[in-house]
Amino acid sequence: MPDPQPFPPDATLADAGEFGLISALVDLFPQGEQVLIGPGDDAAVLRVKTGHVVVSTDLMVEGRHFRRDWASAADVGHRAAAQNLSDINAMGGRATALTVGLAAPADLPVAWALDFARGFAEECALVGASVVGGDLTRADEIVIAVTVLGACTQAPVVRSGARPGDVLAICGRQGWAAGGLAVLTRGFRSPRVLVEAYRRPEPPYDAGQAAADAGATAMIDISDGLLAEARHLAEDSGVAIDVHAAAFDVPEPLVAVGAALNADPVQFILGGGDDHALLATYPDVASVPSGWAVIGAVAEGEGVTVDGAAYDGPTGWTHF
Repeated sequence: MPDPQPFPPDATLADAGEFGLISALVDLFPQGEQVLIGPGDDAAVLRVKTGHVVVSTDLMVEGRHFRRDWASAADVGHRAAAQNLSDINAMGGRATALTVGLAAPADLPVAWALDFARGFAEECALVGASVVGGDLTRADEIVIAVTVLGACTQAPVVRSGARPGDVLAICGRQGWAAGGLAVLTRGFRSPRVLVEAYRRPEPPYDAGQAAADAGATAMIDISDGLLAEARHLAEDSGVAIDVHAAAFDVPEPLVAVGAALNADPVQFILGGGDDHALLATYPDVASVPSGWAVIGAVAEGEGVTVDGAAYDGPTGWTHF
């Protein structure tokens, strides 16, 4: 077993040095059977048995995607892994391997980097994925770059397959992370269940392949906002999508936050991201698998509406 804290408690990245920290990080990432060559060489080598290889990359920047006073290092690790694992899930696949690039100030505590790695590894373990490499460098702020590879045993489910007459369905909790973010931005820490949902999302990792097996025609994960992601499906498929607001059961914590902020709690569901629920279209209601809820319909035309009308609330996160 590696030493859980191989450096003095007050050690910084500068104290540990690049290769000392890399050695400690590598010890935290167990390698799965799909890994032929893991961290330590110029590149990793993976075994692909059958199907298609799928790849995705995401960035997290301190101050824009996370704050250290809002989430622990382990929380940030869970979030960084989850948002990448979810991208493979949204293709109907399963993640197998990830690489992580970490840029950070020299005075960042080593303990933060190690706790981040532990959280990252714990999230990856939920799907059996291995961290097979990465990079480390100095920067003025923390930047995390993750690339994830996975496999689909069937044809990947893409965004462009929705057709008029399909139904729109969701799997996973939605709006919880947005409610938690709303709480944190106002300096509060409750309802705690929402704050924890923001800190550590719970993507439905088994739902992507189940959707593909059930015949989902298009799929996307909700990282930026439900209506924003629905718009991606509509635009890529050349269809119109109508979301039915009444289809959502608004959980009590969101009701409480809405009342405290004088806001409609449904806005967290329709415009919130970071829960990484899955949004998919199916040929008919009978095709929708267990665990999914029908929340809308696909028709000829273009754009996204809510209950047949344009929505004037927030639809999702934009990066620029």
